[in-house]
Amino acid sequence: MDGSPAQPPDAATTSRPGRFTVGVIGAGRVGPVLGAALARAGHGVVAASGVSERSRDRAAELLPGVPMLPAQEVATRAELLLLTVPDDALAQLVAGLAATGAIQPGKIVVHTSGRYGIGVLAPARKAGALPLALHPVMTFTGTEVDLARLSGCSFGVTAPEQFRPMAETLVVEMGGEPEWIAEERRPLYHAALAAGANYLVTLVAQAADLLRDAGVGQPNHMLAPLLSAALDNALRSGDTALTGPVARGDAGTVAAHLSELDKVAPHGPVRAAYLAMARLTADRALAAGMLTAEQAAPLLGVLGGPQSDDADR
Repeated sequence: MDGSPAQPPDAATTSRPGRFTVGVIGAGRVGPVLGAALARAGHGVVAASGVSERSRDRAAELLPGVPMLPAQEVATRAELLLLTVPDDALAQLVAGLAATGAIQPGKIVVHTSGRYGIGVLAPARKAGALPLALHPVMTFTGTEVDLARLSGCSFGVTAPEQFRPMAETLVVEMGGEPEWIAEERRPLYHAALAAGANYLVTLVAQAADLLRDAGVGQPNHMLAPLLSAALDNALRSGDTALTGPVARGDAGTVAAHLSELDKVAPHGPVRAAYLAMARLTADRALAAGMLTAEQAAPLLGVLGGPQSDDADR
């Protein structure tokens, strides 16, 4: 993919076997990008829906010439219906479309939620639809940049056994790699991704704020090589990549950190987050054999309770 917006396929392309007419409901950051990726693979995006002006602009950029229509009409026109709405709106949307008769037998209904498997598509399945859950494991900007990032991107896929080949084909056509997730493990799968990606952003932003408080003029410049190396090492080596005072059992340094955080944000969420992560890190360092029980004892005393560290300062 070269990153330019998708162009509507010609008649020869859409007449090829296995090509579908595609409708996109939800023109947020994900829907137009995946719609464009499917168009690149030769499918024909025939309609999309979006509420906000920004959604409409995004669809116009990535899906040029595709009409913006009400959700029910999008569903009626499409052979493959792509639902890219927020998690909390998905069940109601599926039930509503099924109730209005917009879901006909044989229609492929795909959602991109990480939280849900195919259970949320039960009303569509009852109406005769083929249900697929295809969750791209990527942070989206809603721009052309995302098309290139889809190359090699993992998709968390849940599908009935008989529809697995179709799910795999669609993922590969979008540039991704399928990873099969059992229906009952979807919430755990999604929790892992949220903890890894969403909370990483919070931790990085918080570290930058503390560096500014410490007088660092360019915290992002300081953090970039450190955090890039830490991420690379963690992905390669897991817990054995741990470094720093907790992994060394340096209780005095950790106590000093907590004392300083009390001055910056007394008993607030910043200190609580540091304490929680330090406890988790200590547990993992112990389990990995990086800390002995004797080395860990003073550290665990510092981390043992909300006020226990005061006695060790």
